[in-house]
Amino acid sequence: MATTILVTGATGTIGSQVVSALKGRNDVTVRAAVRSAAKAESLKGANVTPVDFEYTKPELIQKAVAGVEKLFLVTPFTPDQVDLGARLVDFAKAAGVKHIVKLSAMGADFEPGIQLGRWHRTLERYIAGSGLTYTFLRPNNFMENFINFYPPGKDGNIYLPWGQGACSFIAGSDIAAVAVAALTSSAHENKAYNLTGPEAFTIGQAAATIGEVSGKKANYVDVPEAAAQKAMLDMGMPAGLVDAMMELHAIDKAGYAGEVTDAVKKITGRAPMTFASFARQHAAAWK
Repeated sequence: MATTILVTGATGTIGSQVVSALKGRNDVTVRAAVRSAAKAESLKGANVTPVDFEYTKPELIQKAVAGVEKLFLVTPFTPDQVDLGARLVDFAKAAGVKHIVKLSAMGADFEPGIQLGRWHRTLERYIAGSGLTYTFLRPNNFMENFINFYPPGKDGNIYLPWGQGACSFIAGSDIAAVAVAALTSSAHENKAYNLTGPEAFTIGQAAATIGEVSGKKANYVDVPEAAAQKAMLDMGMPAGLVDAMMELHAIDKAGYAGEVTDAVKKITGRAPMTFASFARQHAAAWK
């Protein structure tokens, strides 16, 4: 009998790729949690059904988790993400969910760590104390960030306060592949994995690769921390989230995000994607 899986964040960078990787399998039935199922026709498949879901609406959460056995948990990037995530865990447990695969972050287990890590670690501890089995996925920064959050602007520049810090960025498809393994096998129960790409590289190196595949100018501009902070505040981002992002940027600038692990290869049986391959695959995004 097919296992029923609820995927939250189903239209996001990672959740959408988890849904895609599960689509068409005959051993699972997937519920793709979205704000509006009526507007998510593209997610539908033989074994995929979009369901209405909002973290702030308990009645929708209860409907979404009813009859679900496994949950892919992505929390929103908000100051109350721990409370929202914990409430979903409670509803999931009450509904009979057995296993949670949580999208966490690399460094979440560091003490005292940065705010982003502390949010993730607090929820990890809550899940571990719930009595449910779990898998914690702790990926490094996503390669997709060069498309979604800091692509080259009209002037061809990528503006970040990272100095010459190198980071082992990982492709979302590799995170999704590990998530699928954890959702469809008992071999990863009660384990945590640090997930990275196959190499660490600087933003300048990433810009050069983007320029090569897109045929357009791409350069890295190392901006002062104060300028980066002001830019986020000017965009309307809450001050607490801006502070959390600046901590993350500082970690990256200091070179602490350069660790490379072999977890993706051990779990999936294949090496993680290089940034060069990712860039070629998504070259149209920068043209």
